[in-house]
Amino acid sequence: MILVLLGTQNNSFHRLLDALEECIENQIIQDQVIVQCGYTRFTSKYMELIDFIPVDEFDTLINEADLIITHGGVGSIINSIKARKKVIAVPRLNKYNEHVNNHQVQIIKTFDEKGFIKGVFDISQLANTLLTIDNFTPAPYVSNNEKILGIISNYIDNN
Repeated sequence: MILVLLGTQNNSFHRLLDALEECIENQIIQDQVIVQCGYTRFTSKYMELIDFIPVDEFDTLINEADLIITHGGVGSIINSIKARKKVIAVPRLNKYNEHVNNHQVQIIKTFDEKGFIKGVFDISQLANTLLTIDNFTPAPYVSNNEKILGIISNYIDNN
């Protein structure tokens, strides 16, 4: 199963869903596709579209997914890589009115360069990335929360 996460941004992300429909029509994608579409209004005869998924069901879907395709939201990316999933991320872009700026490009680039995910910066490359994703082994993600909490705690204790 492929889980697609468009986040909760109050802008449409039709561009990604259009590309996924094309990949399904061309049989590049043959798996079940479930989309958490947020505010994106889209009709599909191939994909199951859910506006907002409850947290417990969201966690279950992430754990069951074989692949996660997401926008460049940090929360979506972190939740996916913490679950040790293969992730393809596509940034929302300002020029398509998908976001207020292009910060998702840098977010995805950073995670991609560290080997956690595969970034797709040109939507025309989505099909090729899907065809090669089986050969991708994501780098293991290690949270630094404990280290950060230790630094904060040490600072508080010493000041």
